[in-house]
Amino acid sequence: QVRLVESGGGLVQTGGSLRLSCAASGFTFSLSGVAWFRRGPGKEREFVATVDYSGGFTSYTDSVKGRFTISRDNAKNTMYLQMTSLKPEDTAVYYCAASDGRGGATVSIAYDYWGQGTQVTVSS
Repeated sequence: QVRLVESGGGLVQTGGSLRLSCAASGFTFSLSGVAWFRRGPGKEREFVATVDYSGGFTSYTDSVKGRFTISRDNAKNTMYLQMTSLKPEDTAVYYCAASDGRGGATVSIAYDYWGQGTQVTVSS
């Protein structure tokens, strides 16, 4: 059974940092492109960051470039999103996603497995 379980969300002040984790099981994580998406209040789900199966390719949405870093540890079947200089507009439920393909993709349709989400709230 495929499982993706996010953790690390919470309440933080503007300018603060958080690290999200996503633990994967039930599929070959080391061969899977993965990503983070988010859904803010009253907004559609949007792409945040992706990394390919090897960690050699990453891509970010413009609004988080220079502030967020996506990474993965294939030995631990875990992916991460390090978030710094957080802003109120980063407030959202953050979801991790994994693909049956190896590449990193920026569109949700490319992903086959999804976590339940973790809430990140940035206070002003």
